[in-house]
Amino acid sequence: MVLQTPPPPSITPGQMNLLRIVASMAWADGNLAEEEVDLMLDRFSGMFAADAPQHHALREELRDYMMQNIPLEELIPKLQTPAERELVLRLGYEVIRSSARAPSEDLINDEEAVAYQKLISLLGFAPETTQRIEAEAIQELSTCDNMVDCLTRQLENFMHH
Repeated sequence: MVLQTPPPPSITPGQMNLLRIVASMAWADGNLAEEEVDLMLDRFSGMFAADAPQHHALREELRDYMMQNIPLEELIPKLQTPAERELVLRLGYEVIRSSARAPSEDLINDEEAVAYQKLISLLGFAPETTQRIEAEAIQELSTCDNMVDCLTRQLENFMHH
């Protein structure tokens, strides 16, 4: 019997790095709902998979990567372009802005604020650039049904340019 090796996923190391950074920001407050994880995995694996078997395999692979808590200090230096750096800041801001679980909660809690400031520091953007990207993220969030829809749209737009 010959074992067939599944085709490699159509996700590049750079794309994986982007997903890991987004996951890191999503985990910033120590709480990521299983439903959010499942939805992100479905969307992201669907973006990269060519067919149903590859979709399922990639979904499981991405789950393993999302559950690894890799420090931002290791991930940020792997970003290749200014566009990737801006995308990471926008996605990070969208993730923490959309994570309040109850109306009484602050939009961004203390743990998320610390993680976001660390992200800004590691990316090294000028305050004006950070403000512009945050304004763009707020605009983007106002057009989405939920955080995962926004993340998916941003990643798809980035990868197709």
